[in-house]
Amino acid sequence: MVHEIASILIAEGHEAQFEAAVAQAKPLFLRSKGCHGLELHRGVENPRQYTLVVTWETVDSHLVEFRASDEFTEWRQLIGPHVEQGPQVHHETRVL
Repeated sequence: MVHEIASILIAEGHEAQFEAAVAQAKPLFLRSKGCHGLELHRGVENPRQYTLVVTWETVDSHLVEFRASDEFTEWRQLIGPHVEQGPQVHHETRVL
């Protein structure tokens, strides 16, 4: 399993709308091949900073299969109006 870690800065005043868009998009992820779960975390020091953590079977499940899907297009349309700065994404695996 790998975790996609995406840091997303949201436009001021769009926090509630962004959270609603992610909730609406969650089924898009969960029905995607290789997706095993999704969490959204909100910054304490900066409430406009969010971290999206998606568990994928492989990096290709995310970068190849999901990104080529209609679900990815719909995901970007849902969150696009609320994002101030494009997501910074990397992948991690648990070691401990």
